[in-house]
Amino acid sequence: MGALPGGSATALSVETLPVMRSMLGESPVPGQPKADLTAGGLVTVEDRQMPGPPGGPDLTILVLRPAEPQGPVPGIYFMHPGGMVMGDRRFLVDPLVPYVAEGNAVVVSVEYRLAPEHPDPIEDCYAGLVWTADHAAELGIDTDRLIIFGASGGGGLAAGTALLARDRRYPVLSHQILQCPMLDDRMTTHSSQMLDGEGPWDRNNNLFGWTALLGDRRGGPDVSPYAAPARAQDLSGLPRTYIDTGTVETFRDEVLDYAARLSAAGVNVDLHMWGGGFHGFDGFVPHAAVSRASAATRDEFIRRALER
Repeated sequence: MGALPGGSATALSVETLPVMRSMLGESPVPGQPKADLTAGGLVTVEDRQMPGPPGGPDLTILVLRPAEPQGPVPGIYFMHPGGMVMGDRRFLVDPLVPYVAEGNAVVVSVEYRLAPEHPDPIEDCYAGLVWTADHAAELGIDTDRLIIFGASGGGGLAAGTALLARDRRYPVLSHQILQCPMLDDRMTTHSSQMLDGEGPWDRNNNLFGWTALLGDRRGGPDVSPYAAPARAQDLSGLPRTYIDTGTVETFRDEVLDYAARLSAAGVNVDLHMWGGGFHGFDGFVPHAAVSRASAATRDEFIRRALER
């Protein structure tokens, strides 16, 4: 994210970042009313404190549970969007509320620390995933169906956290859902350069986000694949993957490449590219035909993932 209502690019900088952070709320478009995360009382909303990564402070984690649980259900571990530099645990978690309200899932959303003040938030995200798995019985989560989900910058963090979980052998994930994920700091593809002052996340905002995260390491040889998952050489052993992008999207080419390499590594991949879709299109223009199709396709995948 990094846009005003209407979808035109807002140049991110050290000076504008505080303003952009203050604009973001819990709705897809800044300025819209905040969502009712309780779904009229069907969902229990709780903020919890959890230990951060070694040497780090405690973190806040948002837990959404069915008000009338019917036994262990799948867990959806969520990383919010915001280009690594904006957003909080409640930002854009509301599309997941219906699955909780229907009694089909528990959602956990981590308040990872933001760049540039706290670069490399991937360890925050992994700590939250471990906390979720360790507290699965208490939360009513079936650990055989633990799903990781992230959008935009959160999609890159979800992909990196899935790599960490694979390499550290805990916990086991059943699915990863990567919605228009931010994967590659090198910015060498055509799509990473094609938008200048256009759309919610152009090449300038992308450069700011990656530089805030990585500093002088951005684009160089010393970047971890957990921070920039497109750099990962081995994509085998990752969970079944849903990944999507639009054709008018800064992240388009890195998403297509990541999906192809996942598939070549033996991962079951659902890839969707939406014609005319710009970054965050289904949030900015939810009633457009392409947005409805995108949301319905993702919803169908999630519901299949939640089935026993």
